[in-house]
Amino acid sequence: MTDVKTYLDAAEEKMAMSVEFLDEALATIRAGKASARILDPVRVEYYGSMVPISNVATITTPDAKTIAIQPWEKSMFKEIEKAIQNSEVGITPENNGEIIRLGLPPLTEERRKALVKQAKQEAENAKVSVRNARRDAIDGLKKAIKAGMPEDVEKDGEASVQKIHDKYIKKIDDIFNAKEKEILTV
Repeated sequence: MTDVKTYLDAAEEKMAMSVEFLDEALATIRAGKASARILDPVRVEYYGSMVPISNVATITTPDAKTIAIQPWEKSMFKEIEKAIQNSEVGITPENNGEIIRLGLPPLTEERRKALVKQAKQEAENAKVSVRNARRDAIDGLKKAIKAGMPEDVEKDGEASVQKIHDKYIKKIDDIFNAKEKEILTV
């Protein structure tokens, strides 16, 4: 029986990681209101290594349309500005010598639809990962039959894998629906 549990645990762990990855991916998609997470993928050079902006500056959101970046060292202003301009954030930074501001422009209807499409693709990728984890677990269970596992135990294991799969697919749908609503809310 421990064989079935091993396959179930491995499948659930992979599925949970897929959902976690989806959460991270969707956090970087801009949804009309300012979020410091938009800058997560942006890296700056700091003493020879590439680091996230949050490692060299304080990032705050003073209001729903602004992200403020306060570098800890004056020398980082140019590096941070350059990194943001070269990234896919798509916002031009404004520097007043004290702080770098990113003013988030309102999203057009066309841009909102493109962001929903991008979010849907991320959700679809997560679902594929969950399905792959289910397939791997079921394949493992089928191989275990050849190694002497009773067929009814294997069938119960498959049913359990399917239940776990359904739970994670629903989680992914819920996360996507929440993000879609957030993006489309004007």
